Amino acid sequence: MDPALNFCSVCAAPVVQRIPAGDSLPRGICEACGTVHYRNPRLVVGALAQWQGKVLMCKRAIEPRYGKWTLPAGFMENGESVEEGAIRETLEEACARIELGPLFAMISVPHIHQVHVIYRARLLDLDFAAGEESLEVRLFDEADIPWGEIAFRTIKRSLKHYFSDRKVGVFGIHTESLSLPPSDTLPPALRKASDDASPPDSHA
Repeated sequence: MDPALNFCSVCAAPVVQRIPAGDSLPRGICEACGTVHYRNPRLVVGALAQWQGKVLMCKRAIEPRYGKWTLPAGFMENGESVEEGAIRETLEEACARIELGPLFAMISVPHIHQVHVIYRARLLDLDFAAGEESLEVRLFDEADIPWGEIAFRTIKRSLKHYFSDRKVGVFGIHTESLSLPPSDTLPPALRKASDDASPPDSHA
């Protein structure tokens, strides 16, 4: 969840939460200068890159989900396209060069105010390595995917869709929305934080 917005980014005066005229949702409003602070969902972008039927995955070297496996992905930066962000994140986390393919998955995670966008991609060569945010980078056959060690539900859903589509020979575009898991289905250590929390990259 986003931290509370207490002070105006324009004049540093305190803000109050109320619904502005003509709006329908509470916003942070500065009573000193009148600035209305809009807080919108963040975009997480990444790539499902393959090489001869194997999928490139990274073992996370940062929290959340340290030591868990994911696809190379992270927050989109200002000034870049979604496609550029997916290519950049793959280079940063896996030191891998890719040819980006079609959009594959767009998964909304409303309870943490995020949308996760995954592209299919092709590795250009085998010259990959762990970036600063990864402990290890590997190519996995479907049979070897560490399903019990996947960092985020969005990544697991994307991988499931990929292998299912590959079996029938037709790749679609998968859109869905994930709700917060019931607290009694989560391990004790995770009951205060959903496993959807996105991978915060070094620039976020």
